[in-house]
Amino acid sequence: MALLSTTDFPFVIEKRDDFSHGRIDLHSHTHCSDGSLSPQTLIDRAVNYQIDVLAITDHDTLAGIDIAQRYINEQKVPITLISGVEISTAWQGFEIHIVGHNFDQNNDQLLQLITEQQQAREQRAITIGEKLAQCGFPDAYDDAKKSAGKGSITRAHFAKVLFQQGHVSTMQKAFDQYLGKKGRNTQKAYVKPTWCSIEQAVDVIHVAGGSAVMAHPIRYDLSAKWLRRLIVHFKECAGDGLEIVLPQMNPQQRQIMLNYCLEYDLHASTGSDFHHPNKWSDLGKNLILPDGAKPVWTLWS
Repeated sequence: MALLSTTDFPFVIEKRDDFSHGRIDLHSHTHCSDGSLSPQTLIDRAVNYQIDVLAITDHDTLAGIDIAQRYINEQKVPITLISGVEISTAWQGFEIHIVGHNFDQNNDQLLQLITEQQQAREQRAITIGEKLAQCGFPDAYDDAKKSAGKGSITRAHFAKVLFQQGHVSTMQKAFDQYLGKKGRNTQKAYVKPTWCSIEQAVDVIHVAGGSAVMAHPIRYDLSAKWLRRLIVHFKECAGDGLEIVLPQMNPQQRQIMLNYCLEYDLHASTGSDFHHPNKWSDLGKNLILPDGAKPVWTLWS
Protein backbone atom coordinates (compact mmCIF):
# COMPACT_ATOMS: atom_id res chain seq x y z
CA MET A 1 0.00 0.00 0.00
CA ALA A 2 1.08 3.57 -0.62
CA LEU A 3 -0.06 4.79 2.75
CA LEU A 4 1.48 7.82 4.43
CA SER A 5 4.99 7.42 3.13
CA THR A 6 7.69 9.16 5.12
CA THR A 7 10.92 7.89 6.52
CA ASP A 8 9.97 9.20 9.93
CA PHE A 9 6.53 7.63 10.17
CA PRO A 10 6.31 4.40 8.18
CA PHE A 11 3.30 2.17 8.74
CA VAL A 12 1.18 -0.23 6.75
CA ILE A 13 -2.38 -1.45 7.06
CA GLU A 14 -2.10 -5.15 6.33
CA LYS A 15 -5.70 -5.73 5.28
CA ARG A 16 -7.81 -3.21 3.44
CA ASP A 17 -10.89 -5.11 4.69
CA ASP A 18 -10.08 -3.80 8.17
CA PHE A 19 -11.64 -0.51 7.06
CA SER A 20 -15.08 -2.03 6.66
CA HIS A 21 -15.44 -2.66 10.38
CA GLY A 22 -14.42 0.72 11.79
CA ARG A 23 -15.47 4.36 11.74
CA ILE A 24 -13.88 6.16 8.81
CA ASP A 25 -13.65 9.90 8.11
CA LEU A 26 -11.67 10.81 5.00
CA HIS A 27 -12.18 14.59 4.97
CA SER A 28 -11.08 16.86 7.81
CA HIS A 29 -9.22 20.12 8.33
CA THR A 30 -6.80 21.60 10.86
CA HIS A 31 -5.56 25.10 11.53
CA CYS A 32 -2.91 24.43 8.88
CA SER A 33 -5.63 25.59 6.48
CA ASP A 34 -9.05 26.86 7.56
CA GLY A 35 -9.87 24.50 10.42
CA SER A 36 -9.92 25.74 14.01
CA LEU A 37 -8.13 22.84 15.72
CA SER A 38 -4.46 21.93 15.76
CA PRO A 39 -3.54 18.56 14.23
CA GLN A 40 -2.98 17.18 17.74
CA THR A 41 -6.36 18.38 19.01
CA LEU A 42 -8.05 17.02 15.90
CA ILE A 43 -6.53 13.60 16.58
CA ASP A 44 -7.71 13.73 20.20
CA ARG A 45 -11.21 14.61 19.05
CA ALA A 46 -11.20 11.80 16.49
CA VAL A 47 -10.20 9.29 19.17
CA ASN A 48 -12.90 10.61 21.51
CA TYR A 49 -15.42 10.07 18.71
CA GLN A 50 -14.04 6.56 18.17
CA ILE A 51 -12.77 7.25 14.65
CA ASP A 52 -10.56 4.38 13.49
CA VAL A 53 -9.30 5.83 10.21
CA LEU A 54 -8.85 9.57 9.61
CA ALA A 55 -7.58 11.58 6.66
CA ILE A 56 -6.38 15.13 7.21
CA THR A 57 -7.19 16.95 3.98
CA ASP A 58 -6.16 20.57 4.44
CA HIS A 59 -6.51 22.98 1.53
CA ASP A 60 -3.47 22.88 -0.75
CA THR A 61 -1.07 21.97 2.06
CA LEU A 62 0.37 18.86 3.68
CA ALA A 63 1.66 20.69 6.75
CA GLY A 64 -0.64 19.01 9.28
CA ILE A 65 0.10 15.41 8.35
CA ASP A 66 3.55 14.99 9.88
CA ILE A 67 2.50 16.90 13.00
CA ALA A 68 -0.47 14.59 13.49
CA GLN A 69 1.49 11.41 12.79
CA ARG A 70 4.26 12.41 15.17
CA TYR A 71 1.64 12.99 17.88
CA ILE A 72 0.03 9.62 17.13
CA ASN A 73 3.38 7.87 17.44
CA GLU A 74 4.46 9.70 20.59
CA GLN A 75 1.16 9.23 22.39
CA LYS A 76 0.49 5.75 20.95
CA VAL A 77 -2.92 6.95 19.81
CA PRO A 78 -5.15 4.13 18.46
CA ILE A 79 -5.95 5.63 15.06
CA THR A 80 -4.77 5.17 11.49
CA LEU A 81 -3.90 8.39 9.69
CA ILE A 82 -4.23 8.55 5.91
CA SER A 83 -2.28 11.15 3.94
CA GLY A 84 -4.66 13.65 2.38
CA VAL A 85 -5.00 17.02 0.69
CA GLU A 86 -7.88 19.04 -0.76
CA ILE A 87 -6.76 20.65 -4.01
CA SER A 88 -8.69 23.62 -5.37
CA THR A 89 -9.31 23.43 -9.12
CA ALA A 90 -11.03 25.57 -11.76
CA TRP A 91 -13.72 24.21 -14.08
CA GLN A 92 -16.12 26.22 -16.25
CA GLY A 93 -15.96 29.19 -13.88
CA PHE A 94 -16.58 27.05 -10.81
CA GLU A 95 -14.18 26.15 -8.00
CA ILE A 96 -14.17 22.37 -7.64
CA HIS A 97 -12.25 20.60 -4.89
CA ILE A 98 -10.38 17.36 -5.51
CA VAL A 99 -9.33 15.33 -2.46
CA GLY A 100 -6.21 13.22 -2.72
CA HIS A 101 -5.89 10.19 -0.43
CA ASN A 102 -3.20 7.70 0.45
CA PHE A 103 -0.29 9.18 -1.51
CA ASP A 104 3.44 9.65 -1.04
CA GLN A 105 3.59 13.09 0.52
CA ASN A 106 7.24 13.47 -0.53
CA ASN A 107 6.50 13.17 -4.25
CA ASP A 108 8.23 16.01 -6.11
CA GLN A 109 5.41 16.67 -8.57
CA LEU A 110 2.85 16.83 -5.80
CA LEU A 111 4.99 19.20 -3.79
CA GLN A 112 5.52 21.40 -6.86
CA LEU A 113 1.79 21.63 -7.52
CA ILE A 114 1.13 22.51 -3.88
CA THR A 115 3.78 25.25 -4.06
CA GLU A 116 2.10 26.71 -7.14
CA GLN A 117 -1.31 26.50 -5.47
CA GLN A 118 0.01 28.28 -2.39
CA GLN A 119 1.43 31.06 -4.55
CA ALA A 120 -1.92 31.44 -6.30
CA ARG A 121 -3.69 31.43 -2.93
CA GLU A 122 -1.41 34.14 -1.54
CA GLN A 123 -1.83 36.38 -4.57
CA ARG A 124 -5.58 35.96 -4.40
CA ALA A 125 -5.54 36.91 -0.71
CA ILE A 126 -3.54 40.05 -1.46
CA THR A 127 -6.06 41.09 -4.10
CA ILE A 128 -9.00 40.32 -1.80
CA GLY A 129 -7.33 42.50 0.83
CA GLU A 130 -6.98 45.34 -1.67
CA LYS A 131 -10.66 45.10 -2.62
CA LEU A 132 -11.77 44.95 1.01
CA ALA A 133 -9.68 48.06 1.68
CA GLN A 134 -11.73 49.82 -1.00
CA CYS A 135 -14.84 48.63 0.87
CA GLY A 136 -13.61 50.38 4.01
CA PHE A 137 -11.67 47.58 5.71
CA PRO A 138 -8.01 48.68 5.30
CA ASP A 139 -6.44 46.05 7.57
CA ALA A 140 -8.38 43.03 6.36
CA TYR A 141 -5.40 41.33 4.69
CA ASP A 142 -3.06 41.75 7.66
CA ASP A 143 -5.74 40.60 10.07
CA ALA A 144 -6.58 37.58 7.90
CA LYS A 145 -2.89 36.63 7.72
CA LYS A 146 -2.71 36.79 11.51
CA SER A 147 -5.81 34.62 11.74
CA ALA A 148 -4.28 32.07 9.37
CA GLY A 149 -1.01 31.96 11.33
CA LYS A 150 1.33 29.52 9.63
CA GLY A 151 -1.55 27.90 7.77
CA SER A 152 -2.91 28.46 4.28
CA ILE A 153 -4.87 31.68 4.01
CA THR A 154 -8.41 31.21 2.70
CA ARG A 155 -11.51 33.33 2.22
CA ALA A 156 -12.75 31.86 5.50
CA HIS A 157 -10.04 33.80 7.31
CA PHE A 158 -11.30 37.05 5.78
CA ALA A 159 -14.87 36.08 6.69
CA LYS A 160 -13.78 35.42 10.26
CA VAL A 161 -12.12 38.84 10.48
CA LEU A 162 -15.18 40.66 9.13
CA PHE A 163 -17.41 38.77 11.56
CA GLN A 164 -15.20 39.23 14.62
CA GLN A 165 -14.86 42.95 13.93
CA GLY A 166 -18.62 43.35 13.69
CA HIS A 167 -18.83 44.25 10.01
CA VAL A 168 -21.21 41.34 9.33
CA SER A 169 -23.57 39.42 11.60
CA THR A 170 -22.29 35.95 10.60
CA MET A 171 -19.38 34.51 8.66
CA GLN A 172 -21.82 33.41 5.95
CA LYS A 173 -22.92 37.04 5.61
CA ALA A 174 -19.32 37.93 4.79
CA PHE A 175 -19.50 35.59 1.81
CA ASP A 176 -22.99 36.73 0.86
CA GLN A 177 -22.10 40.42 0.92
CA TYR A 178 -18.40 40.60 0.05
CA LEU A 179 -16.40 37.42 -0.58
CA GLY A 180 -18.75 35.25 -2.61
CA LYS A 181 -19.10 35.14 -6.37
CA LYS A 182 -22.63 36.52 -6.03
CA GLY A 183 -21.81 39.10 -3.38
CA ARG A 184 -24.55 41.71 -2.99
CA ASN A 185 -22.28 44.62 -2.05
CA THR A 186 -21.57 46.95 -4.96
CA GLN A 187 -17.89 46.98 -3.93
CA LYS A 188 -17.66 43.28 -3.39
CA ALA A 189 -14.28 41.65 -2.85
CA TYR A 190 -14.68 38.45 -4.83
CA VAL A 191 -11.53 37.51 -6.73
CA LYS A 192 -11.56 34.81 -9.38
CA PRO A 193 -9.01 32.15 -8.38
CA THR A 194 -6.28 30.89 -10.69
CA TRP A 195 -6.27 27.26 -9.61
CA CYS A 196 -4.99 24.27 -11.52
CA SER A 197 -7.34 22.17 -13.66
CA ILE A 198 -9.13 19.04 -12.49
CA GLU A 199 -6.99 17.01 -14.88
CA GLN A 200 -3.77 18.43 -13.39
CA ALA A 201 -4.89 17.66 -9.84
CA VAL A 202 -5.93 14.10 -10.66
CA ASP A 203 -2.75 13.42 -12.63
CA VAL A 204 -0.45 14.62 -9.84
CA ILE A 205 -2.34 12.67 -7.18
CA HIS A 206 -1.98 9.54 -9.29
CA VAL A 207 1.72 10.18 -9.91
CA ALA A 208 2.11 10.35 -6.12
CA GLY A 209 0.41 6.96 -5.82
CA GLY A 210 -2.88 8.21 -4.43
CA SER A 211 -6.57 8.15 -5.29
CA ALA A 212 -8.45 11.24 -6.49
CA VAL A 213 -11.95 11.94 -5.16
CA MET A 214 -14.28 14.81 -6.00
CA ALA A 215 -15.14 16.51 -2.72
CA HIS A 216 -18.80 17.11 -1.79
CA PRO A 217 -20.34 17.19 -5.31
CA ILE A 218 -23.75 17.83 -3.78
CA ARG A 219 -22.63 21.22 -2.44
CA TYR A 220 -21.65 22.89 -5.71
CA ASP A 221 -24.12 25.43 -6.99
CA LEU A 222 -24.88 23.35 -10.06
CA SER A 223 -28.05 22.17 -11.75
CA ALA A 224 -28.46 18.44 -12.26
CA LYS A 225 -27.43 18.92 -15.90
CA TRP A 226 -24.21 20.73 -14.98
CA LEU A 227 -23.40 18.36 -12.13
CA ARG A 228 -23.59 15.48 -14.59
CA ARG A 229 -21.28 17.36 -16.96
CA LEU A 230 -18.83 17.86 -14.11
CA ILE A 231 -18.88 14.18 -13.16
CA VAL A 232 -18.42 13.14 -16.79
CA HIS A 233 -15.42 15.47 -17.07
CA PHE A 234 -13.99 14.14 -13.82
CA LYS A 235 -14.35 10.60 -15.11
CA GLU A 236 -12.65 11.58 -18.39
CA CYS A 237 -9.77 12.95 -16.31
CA ALA A 238 -9.40 9.48 -14.72
CA GLY A 239 -10.85 10.54 -11.38
CA ASP A 240 -11.37 7.65 -8.98
CA GLY A 241 -14.38 8.45 -6.87
CA LEU A 242 -17.02 10.78 -5.48
CA GLU A 243 -17.53 11.86 -1.89
CA ILE A 244 -21.12 10.67 -1.64
CA VAL A 245 -21.69 10.74 2.12
CA LEU A 246 -21.45 13.84 4.32
CA PRO A 247 -23.13 14.48 7.69
CA GLN A 248 -25.83 16.79 6.33
CA MET A 249 -27.33 14.78 3.48
CA ASN A 250 -30.81 13.34 3.25
CA PRO A 251 -31.44 9.80 1.98
CA GLN A 252 -32.52 11.06 -1.44
CA GLN A 253 -29.26 12.98 -1.91
CA ARG A 254 -27.23 9.94 -0.90
CA GLN A 255 -29.13 7.79 -3.37
CA ILE A 256 -28.57 10.31 -6.16
CA MET A 257 -24.83 10.37 -5.50
CA LEU A 258 -24.68 6.57 -5.28
CA ASN A 259 -26.46 6.39 -8.65
CA TYR A 260 -23.76 8.60 -10.18
CA CYS A 261 -21.08 6.27 -8.81
CA LEU A 262 -22.82 3.25 -10.25
CA GLU A 263 -23.54 4.88 -13.60
CA TYR A 264 -19.97 6.06 -14.15
CA ASP A 265 -18.20 3.21 -12.37
CA LEU A 266 -16.70 5.44 -9.69
CA HIS A 267 -15.70 4.54 -6.16
CA ALA A 268 -17.32 6.16 -3.13
CA SER A 269 -15.80 8.14 -0.30
CA THR A 270 -17.13 9.49 2.96
CA GLY A 271 -16.07 12.46 5.05
CA SER A 272 -17.36 15.05 7.47
CA ASP A 273 -15.44 17.99 5.93
CA PHE A 274 -14.82 18.89 9.56
CA HIS A 275 -13.57 22.43 10.24
CA HIS A 276 -14.93 23.43 13.64
CA PRO A 277 -16.66 21.62 16.51
CA ASN A 278 -20.39 21.77 15.91
CA LYS A 279 -23.38 19.47 16.17
CA TRP A 280 -24.17 19.45 12.45
CA SER A 281 -21.01 18.13 10.83
CA ASP A 282 -18.75 16.71 13.51
CA LEU A 283 -16.16 14.04 12.93
CA GLY A 284 -17.63 10.73 11.85
CA LYS A 285 -21.23 11.96 12.03
CA ASN A 286 -23.63 9.96 9.83
CA LEU A 287 -20.80 8.59 7.70
CA ILE A 288 -22.09 5.23 6.49
CA LEU A 289 -21.67 4.26 2.86
CA PRO A 290 -24.88 2.95 1.27
CA ASP A 291 -25.13 -0.65 0.10
CA GLY A 292 -23.79 -1.14 -3.39
CA ALA A 293 -21.07 1.51 -3.14
CA LYS A 294 -17.47 0.58 -3.91
CA PRO A 295 -15.37 2.12 -1.09
CA VAL A 296 -12.45 4.19 -2.32
CA TRP A 297 -10.12 2.41 0.11
CA THR A 298 -10.47 -0.81 -1.89
CA LEU A 299 -8.12 0.91 -4.36
CA TRP A 300 -5.41 1.12 -1.74
CA SER A 301 -3.65 -2.13 -2.48
